[in-house]
Amino acid sequence: MSAATHTRGALLACATAAALAAAGLLAGCAATPAASPTHIDIGLIAFNDLHGNLEPPRMALHVAAPDGSGPARVPAGGAAYMASAIAHLKTLHQHHAVVAAGDMVGASPLVSALFLDEPTIEAVNRMGIDFNAVGNHEFDKGWRELLRLKNGGCEKHTVREPCQLNPGFPGTNFGLLAANTSHEDGRPLLPPTGIKRFTEGGVTVSVGFIGLTLRGTPAMVAPAGVAGLRFADEADTVNALIPGLRAQGADVIVVMVHEGGETEAALGETSCKGLSGDIVPILERLDPAVDVVVSGHTHRSYLCDYGTVNPAHPLLLTSAGLYGTHVTDISLRVDTATRRVVRKSARQVIVQGEGFTSGPTTFAVDRRFPVFARDEGVHAIVERYRAAAEPQAQRPAGRLTGPVSREPAPSLETSMGNLIADAQLLAAQGPGLNAQISFMNPGGVRGVLVPGADGQVRYGQMFTAQPFGNSLMVQSFTGAQVKAILEQQFASGTNTAQSPRVLSVSKGFTYRYDLRLPAGQRVSGVLLNGQPLRADAVYRVVVSSFLATGGDNFTVFTQGVDGLGAGQDLDALEAYFSAAGGPVVPPATDRIVRVDLP
Repeated sequence: MSAATHTRGALLACATAAALAAAGLLAGCAATPAASPTHIDIGLIAFNDLHGNLEPPRMALHVAAPDGSGPARVPAGGAAYMASAIAHLKTLHQHHAVVAAGDMVGASPLVSALFLDEPTIEAVNRMGIDFNAVGNHEFDKGWRELLRLKNGGCEKHTVREPCQLNPGFPGTNFGLLAANTSHEDGRPLLPPTGIKRFTEGGVTVSVGFIGLTLRGTPAMVAPAGVAGLRFADEADTVNALIPGLRAQGADVIVVMVHEGGETEAALGETSCKGLSGDIVPILERLDPAVDVVVSGHTHRSYLCDYGTVNPAHPLLLTSAGLYGTHVTDISLRVDTATRRVVRKSARQVIVQGEGFTSGPTTFAVDRRFPVFARDEGVHAIVERYRAAAEPQAQRPAGRLTGPVSREPAPSLETSMGNLIADAQLLAAQGPGLNAQISFMNPGGVRGVLVPGADGQVRYGQMFTAQPFGNSLMVQSFTGAQVKAILEQQFASGTNTAQSPRVLSVSKGFTYRYDLRLPAGQRVSGVLLNGQPLRADAVYRVVVSSFLATGGDNFTVFTQGVDGLGAGQDLDALEAYFSAAGGPVVPPATDRIVRVDLP
């Protein structure tokens, strides 16, 4: 029973007693003070890695049915249904906060990306969230564009036009937090923390929120977009901020960090089984005062009572997968005497919407799970932008003989990556460009191409596959530098032999690699059009502006000379289809050979 209910009951009792006393039946009534609550329950509703997926993202979650009746494939996602799921969860918690752990925007489908992710900001504004910790993708178009999304307005920082549909774009009505990101002179780019206070029965409990992105962000975005910024260590940043939050009265400490891991547990399991990834060393160094860590970045879903892994860090770790397919419902009980969390739990809530199915295989709504009606306000926002994007999205842009996959081959190259590399090479054949080799980074490939029954591929599919709007750069490198670039796939920053970042390559370029060999000696047999690459010869290489400026830790790309622009990446892909003169055959994944496999 709430304090308000206690008070109403006491007043009613006294009013009744007063009436009896007036009738001479009772001597009177002394006022009874309301009892202070012994605890306050707080709900946190969390998500991450939405990536502007306003429409259902055509995927189903594979989960066990709650009634034990077998496995289920539940269609999930869609901002209008996500809004309703969040609204429902708010009704379950008298005291609540809604938080996100980054990559709300960036690498988005056409409906959001064509309009610089303004549609996503407008939709999330309506959901009524409190804080979002910025992720690496919030920096895709540079920190100035990030501040525009926060503050509103139509100042242009990109090749695309802002405010195409909404000249009064308002910016976010929720807080953006970036605790470990600052200008070189130490000024914070965005606020590092936030506090939300909850009062019941005259007692107030305060929750302090710290939001931050992963320290490795500069290696994941175009360097120009984060020029002049510093990204500090995640755990050090959190630990340094806790005393200040305590001084402001924070009883509970919640960290939203755009870094993550993965587990072997199924969706919805609360086990930490097999927990691994870059989030683990961060957790191990956090101040034990941290109660909850909401994570992201890896697009995995997990619930983990980390105290079962390390009792010195009894925090709750969560992540809600990707694309708004589900949200995490976190329950905290705070003892009002000690002002500390005495109970915490979490569950995953699938965002299954009434009235949609999900492809490419159609999955019917599974009523063994909750089904949410759409939020009509959010739906109206999405529909407005979808209608504006539809003519462009449906425009025929080429033909294919079959689907192009981004499933990695044993060599880790992909057919989709090879196709993009081929398109870039063709685009850089003009006068003065004379490109001979093209490379495509795997993180830049965000979708696949699946032709319709008539073989047609639509522009919207191409946009989904390459949503970043990078320009192409042609530069000169020696053969020795090209080999050094290939070696950096396995030994440069976060590119390691254990977690290699293999570039797809253009047709005519082949090589072998062996991860059993020492760093710097793993690449061999490099051929261009059947001829060995000469260390002292000069070759013209075309890559995206992201790679050209050292993205993904490929620093050797910054050593290129005689650079010339070769247009936009998406234009190059469409032009490749136009030049084919017929259906394009998906490239084979036989350009790279990994020799250390059985």
